[in-house]
Amino acid sequence: MRDWLELFKALADENRLRALAALKGGELCVCQLIALLDLAPSTVSKHLSILRSARLVDSRKQGRWMYYRLARDCRTPSASRVLAVLFADLDRTGWLAADRKRMKKIVDEGVESLCRRLFCKS
Repeated sequence: MRDWLELFKALADENRLRALAALKGGELCVCQLIALLDLAPSTVSKHLSILRSARLVDSRKQGRWMYYRLARDCRTPSASRVLAVLFADLDRTGWLAADRKRMKKIVDEGVESLCRRLFCKS
């Protein structure tokens, strides 16, 4: 029961859904997610922590940057099915179309340039 509560808590926020949908396209640097969500780095980190706790995302550190991707192994097969239904529904609604366009521009900028712009404003 606790696993299900944690899963649904993780899915019960628009920004976490947007982050998951963005990660569906592949691994992203945290700075790319910050740019997409247009939230403070600490807020995005909190959202990612909740998603990691629910075992929906995995992370890895490479040099100075932290990267996130959808978890290869969800908590349970049932959780994987819930995500598949969720993604299919979100794709049909077009709800995330603006995010997809925005994400393309963010990815095209490149991680080095984006992270410098976001974190080295001096």
